[in-house]
Amino acid sequence: MKKPFRIAAIGALAALTVTLAACGSSSTGAGTTASAPASASAPASASASAAASSGVTTNADVFGPACNMLPQGDAPGSLNNMGPQPVATAASTNPLLTTLVTAVGKVPGLADTLNSQKAITVFAPYNGAFDAVQTALGSQAFNDLLANPTQLGGLLSYHVVPQRYDAKGLVAAGTTTELAGGTLKIGGTPEAPTVTDGKGNTANILCGNIPTSNATVFVIDKVLMPAS
Repeated sequence: MKKPFRIAAIGALAALTVTLAACGSSSTGAGTTASAPASASAPASASASAAASSGVTTNADVFGPACNMLPQGDAPGSLNNMGPQPVATAASTNPLLTTLVTAVGKVPGLADTLNSQKAITVFAPYNGAFDAVQTALGSQAFNDLLANPTQLGGLLSYHVVPQRYDAKGLVAAGTTTELAGGTLKIGGTPEAPTVTDGKGNTANILCGNIPTSNATVFVIDKVLMPAS
């Protein structure tokens, strides 16, 4: 990511965290999606040594309770459709991520920046996670956030790791450092990882190990917040 954007993002995160402090305990809407029927896809595995070292996954590695909510076959938003595309383009057709895609589109150049990265990991809050933030902040404050590209860009960049991991690699690493600065703590198991943000809020994986051409994506049930 370009250095000026990263510096601006770090400054924005401190102010944004104060605004969003109430959101950590209110992201309860995620539980509905997490209880969806189990995916028919196979659980994450170390089926290939390359996946463990590079973070590159295949459709067979995808896991999570919401994966069966994705379109099937070659339809837009399906695993087959997303896999060959760079991450921002791939996410644009994923029905779990429409709010995230809208938010990315409000930060000039962010989609192109994400698409141009060579190997990244993206923690992608599903639509219900943003609904919970909107409920906690109120509609006006939430819309103000979406209208502030500096703050919004900082928040979204806190969900991106400048290294590509699969689930097994994330759990083995234990922590990740984000593009915007700050860290995340990884817990759980490769079959059910958890992601804890700087405020101590823990997100669960709804659909993980999603492959795109330049990123591995983990759909999560909360919007992550930095420590300060």
